[in-house]
Amino acid sequence: MEIITAISDFLWGYPIILMLFFTSLYLTFKLKFFQFRYPLYIFKQTLGKVGKKSKGEGTITPFQSLTTALSSTIGAANIVGVPVAIMMGGPGAVFWMWVIAVVGMSLKFGETVLGMHYREKNEIGEYVGGPTYYMRKGIKWPLLGKILATWYAVFLMIELIPSIMVQSNSVASTIEESFSLSPWVTGTAIALVVAIVVFGGVKRVARVTSALVPFMALLYILAGLLLIIMNAPQIPDAIALIFTEAFNPSAALGGGAGAVLAETIRWGFARGIYSNEAGIGTSSIAHAAAKTDHPVRQAFWTVIEIIIDTLVICTVTGMVVIISGVWQHDDAANDSVREALTARAFGETFGTFGSSLISISLIFFVFSTITVVVFYGARQAEYLFGLWAGQVMKAIYVISIVIGAVGGATILWAFLDLTLFFVILPNVIAVILMSPKIAELKDEFFKSGKYYKKDVKEEN
Repeated sequence: MEIITAISDFLWGYPIILMLFFTSLYLTFKLKFFQFRYPLYIFKQTLGKVGKKSKGEGTITPFQSLTTALSSTIGAANIVGVPVAIMMGGPGAVFWMWVIAVVGMSLKFGETVLGMHYREKNEIGEYVGGPTYYMRKGIKWPLLGKILATWYAVFLMIELIPSIMVQSNSVASTIEESFSLSPWVTGTAIALVVAIVVFGGVKRVARVTSALVPFMALLYILAGLLLIIMNAPQIPDAIALIFTEAFNPSAALGGGAGAVLAETIRWGFARGIYSNEAGIGTSSIAHAAAKTDHPVRQAFWTVIEIIIDTLVICTVTGMVVIISGVWQHDDAANDSVREALTARAFGETFGTFGSSLISISLIFFVFSTITVVVFYGARQAEYLFGLWAGQVMKAIYVISIVIGAVGGATILWAFLDLTLFFVILPNVIAVILMSPKIAELKDEFFKSGKYYKKDVKEEN
């Protein structure tokens, strides 16, 4: 087990982070910096169209696909992970979190473009897509495509079991600490609700997330902004600290100047990657079900996804931790304490209500994450073996919620990061191999008179 942990720590130290960063950077150049060139147009075509009838075919609305994908990315990492990055890499880690978020938009955009382009209908008429479909159908070498698709599906299906257990344990521990409720009760209750949602199919998942995600995100963002406004005099210093520490981190972190800067960048990148999931490919599974007239139009929603998840929610958490000063407390470096710094910041400002608010937010975040990753895992089983296997996997995942809540099968948790590496690797290989197709579809959208030019003409 120590060997597994050592390998995981090594892979998630720099290899995976550098691989995803340079892949994102490559696609940013390949797609001609689209996220910087068309921000206003992207907002108009996404949030500006909410509530309006969608063009094209699909199973769920574009907004529902956004909330489904956000349910997976908005989780414990937004509340618990950001303070860890600040404690391990200093306040400058927040800046590098922004950097990986902005360049990561290209990678996530590319995944969704491919997922939409190569999607198909399953036996019950639902649109399905994602990495397994674009690997099998889009890679020029059929054998390689089938190998990568099977590889991705198997490891994602497996990886989600310990992932669900860890998430379930996190929320069960929070509820036990805050409300003295037994983990058995919590685990069983969450499992039942998740089962009701996921066994209802993609449309029920979409309906639940479209109601839950806006509520939980706005609740947390507004509470964080209130805390920040209450400490308004500290805002300029906090922002200045983020930028100065990004390039000249404090020697208090330990090590030489170069080593300290490398750690700051590493933790910022790692937190951004964990939060927005660019490179994992799972969001394209949700977006593939959306109604749209072109893959690129739907892929614009992934830009909004990263803005909400990383540039807004993670930034709010970072500012709350820095402005409140909790990261400078004597015991803040302790493992158990640094993961609870956000709750401490809210508790010191709003009292018991603040701590309870974070507990409730964490419950909502984790519940929505579990619901959607169960859906993702079932899609992999369906791809490999058919619809019946998807239903079986849903049952296995629901059972793992209860097992994880009570701290069972902890031996599996050590494999979480390692199996995630084997999910990311085939996806990155596939996206790089198919980057010409991504660029082709992007150019088709912006240069054809049917889409971008027509939209601009209608607006004017």
